[in-house]
This record gives sequence, C-alpha cells and structure tokens, in this order.
Amino acid sequence: MDLSDEDKREIGQHFVFGFHGYEVSEDAKELINKYHVGNIILMKRNVQSVKQVHALVQSLQQCAKDAGHRHPLMIGIDQENGLVSAFSSTAKYQAGTQFPGAMAIAATGDPEYARSCSAASAREMKAAGINWSYSPVGDVNSDPRNPVIGVRSFGDDPAEVARFAKAVGDGLTGGGVAPSAKHFPGHGDTNVDSHLGLPVIHKSRTELDQTELKPFKELIDAGVATIMTGHMVIEALTGDSETPASLSRAVTTTLLREELQFEGVVVTDCLEMNAVKERQGGVSRGAVEALAAGADVVMVCHTMAFHRGAMEATYEAVQKGELHMDELRKSGERITSLKRKFAGTWDDVLGSPFDEKAMDALQATNKKLSEEAYAKSTALISGSLPVFSSGKIVVMTPVVESLNAAVDDAEGVQRTEKGHIRNTAAPYYISFADSVGRRAADVKHLVYAADFDCKRDFGEGLIFVTRNADRSAWQLDVLERVATQALNGAPIVVLASCAPYELFSRRVLGVQACVASFEYTSEALEAAASVIFNEIPPVGESPVGINIRGQ
Repeated sequence: MDLSDEDKREIGQHFVFGFHGYEVSEDAKELINKYHVGNIILMKRNVQSVKQVHALVQSLQQCAKDAGHRHPLMIGIDQENGLVSAFSSTAKYQAGTQFPGAMAIAATGDPEYARSCSAASAREMKAAGINWSYSPVGDVNSDPRNPVIGVRSFGDDPAEVARFAKAVGDGLTGGGVAPSAKHFPGHGDTNVDSHLGLPVIHKSRTELDQTELKPFKELIDAGVATIMTGHMVIEALTGDSETPASLSRAVTTTLLREELQFEGVVVTDCLEMNAVKERQGGVSRGAVEALAAGADVVMVCHTMAFHRGAMEATYEAVQKGELHMDELRKSGERITSLKRKFAGTWDDVLGSPFDEKAMDALQATNKKLSEEAYAKSTALISGSLPVFSSGKIVVMTPVVESLNAAVDDAEGVQRTEKGHIRNTAAPYYISFADSVGRRAADVKHLVYAADFDCKRDFGEGLIFVTRNADRSAWQLDVLERVATQALNGAPIVVLASCAPYELFSRRVLGVQACVASFEYTSEALEAAASVIFNEIPPVGESPVGINIRGQ
C-alpha cells in the first residue's frame, strides 16, 4: 500500500526527536516539515537561558504550525531535578532554578517539598514553552550497585517511592506540565546501565508486584499522564532473555494497558541507548518493534541518521502490514488528548511573549524554596559534627570518573586513558571548596586520585568528599591512608556527595562524622557546608540503607 500524506502526518505524531543547537536547526525543520514529527525533546545542549528556550520553542511551534500540524508540539525535557536537570542553570549558563533530585527530596521526609518544588519547576518550564517533563522516576533503588538510577530514585522502599513520585506527578501536572513516570516496569534492581548494555532482572512476578510495579500502580491510579518504558529484560514478563521491556508487547500492552489499565500515553526511553541500538536492526528496527509492542511515542534523542531511519522503517512496516494505520490512529487519539490538555491551542503556544520581569520574580521565590528544601535534605548518617578550630581546613575531593551515563554528559569532555576528566577539579567541587572558604579563613582544596600521596600536612580539620565510593572503593583506600597520616585529634568529616552507601561501610567507622548530601549539585553542597559548620541542623534522613556485605 502507498502511504498518503495523512498517513505520514499520523506516523510523525508517534515520535519524539532531539536536535543540536540553541536555535532551530535545519535537521529540526526537516523533522517537523518533511516527517511531520509531533514531539521534540530538548537536551542540555539546547538550553542557554529561560528566555532563549522560550524563543527556541516559539520557533519550533511556528515551524509546526506553518507545516500544517493540527496540534502544537509536545516539547519534552529531562527535568527530574537534582543531577538530571536539563533545564536548570549550569556553571556557564543561567537558566531554570536548581531543585533537589529524588533521593535528596525524599531525605526531607516530606512529600510536600516534592510537590511544591516540582510545581515551581513546572511553572518555569511552562513559561518557556516546555509542556512535558520526563519525571518522576518510579524506580525503586533496591540494588545499591545500580549505575544509572542511584540518587535519581526516591529510595529503596516501594511505598515511599510511590508517595514521593505521586507528589512530583501532582506538582508537575498542577504547573501545566505533563509528567512521565519512568522507567516502567522498573530499572532499580540492576547493576547494568542500559545506556551501555542490556540489563536483565531476575525476579518472579510476585517479587515484581511487591517492589518494582508498586509505585507505577499507584501512579496509574493517581492518573499520571504518561509513562516511559525502559530498556531492561525481565524474563518473568517478557518470556525471553533478549527483548527489552520497551519493545515487548507483553509489557507495554498486556501488562501496562490491559492489566494495569493505563489509559495515558506510553513513550519509550531513548532508542539510541546501547540496550536497543546494539540489537539486530538497531534503532530503526527498535522503533518498529516499540510501536508494534503498543508504545504511543518512540524517543530517539541525538542522531539525524537514526531519526530518518526510524521514520523510513516505520513507513515500510506499515506498507508491509507489520504495523497497522488503524492501530496507530487509535494510539494517536491518546497523543491528541495529551496535547489538548498540556499543549493547548496554537494561540496558547504562540500568543504569549516572554515576560522577563515575571520570570525574575518567580525565580527569586523559587530560589528560596530550593534553599529551604536542600537545607532539609542534608543528613548526618553517623557520628557527631565537630567544631572546627581557626586553623587550616583541608577539603579533599575525588577526580571525576564517568559513573553514570544519564548524568555524566561526555559530549566534548576530554578524558585521560583511565577515564578521568582532564580538568580534574570538577566545578561543583570547586564550588564546595568555595563554600567552605566562606566559613573558614584558611582552606586548602586537594583533588585526590587512587595514587594520592598522603605524606603531607592535613591541617587541623579535614572534609573528605566521596562520590559513590561503594563502587569506586579506591576512594576509601585513600581515606584510610589519610586518616592514619592526619594529626592526632584532627577531626575528619566524610561527605558522601552522591549515593550514601559508602557511609554504611565499616571502612568509615574511625571518622568523626559522616554526612550525606545525596547529590553533588552546588546547591546541595552549599547546604552540606552549612550543616558541617553547624549553621543549620542535619534533619535529613537517608531514604536507603544497605547490607554492608563485609566492606
């Protein structure tokens, strides 16, 4: 069968694609004009400021209107807050307000912070024209070794994850932005990163019901607008050891649609992740399989060749009868419903000039909320906080390794042969040393690697910062050497700047205090400095524990 223009317009609604640059690129124009792509994802690489994003989105929407799209584009972004905050400010650009991520916000113990911070973030995004946030993370981080979820999860208790994820969903929806609970049916119990390989989760259906599926069931009952499927194999659901959940009809249709009765939009995680890209047929075949499985929208974030390939493969699959236009149109009704609720009309998306004064006022209010939430998140895991003397304080921070492909954006970053970033003092750790410097007269910042020479003066107090040292145990090796070299009686505070698991290890028992910030954003580390210097009490509590496993 030949595809009509109307057929191709329908097919375009079933994809969300990304592009490069701060303005509408020729690739983006081709996707919207030629392929009728109905949804765009913005990445960090597209964000310079809130005003610039507003202008970019206006241009994208005008392009879609001029191309004859019936409804405005859904404009999505990875804004989980915390470490995955594509809309938030960076060291280089002033954009959206930085709010605590999932584990930090859960450490407050108060879902109202999750709701209010998400609503505040949504108001900023909506003012810039963004109407779809790929958040909340519904994954239960039950494997401490998880390299991709970690602090992006609200914790290891399914009930608490559900409680906080629902609050985030409510906040986003209230702010006019569609939430997307992810990564269905659960990416928490794996030590493989689906950006790099295909995780396999060996659990029975009963175990899945008790843990992985519980937050998603509650989010569905609460009416979450969209759900993102993940690239992991769960044999109890897929029936084989090779098919990712995102490409499985047993997961997307039988479980999610029929059994759990989810009526919203199903979007896949990005098919350029190795879990799908390295399968036979790659991204383009994955797009066809995802639609055949029952996904409404297929995500491909980065590469124009993959965008074209996915579209052309879908055209071919329809022509061969592998995909059916009537099913795509039925699925398209869900996408149209989502657009009506969150994108609105062409007047809604094109009729509002950017109000810089209103944004400045909103961000001033949001900054106070963010500082309050971060202050409530910092946790004292063990020990008691010292009162540092007026002598020299040493701050030690680890060289930066790429530990999480969802967080560590390696585009344009130079690395050594060992994977360390060449500029070994990360900007957020420099920011933390500056925070300490505002509280102490004499501060020395040292960056340590595994071969760090410990034969030196460690002053009269040491703040030893770790980043996922449970997985990079060389950091604890250095800590032990430093502890024996430091002056007798000089207090050592260990600050876990990401997941707190290393603070439950026997290897930190000799230090004066263990503090967790649950993320290494500058804002979280500023709050940690306030706690360490006894300016605010450490009222946060860790949302995860650990089986020490003899560490």
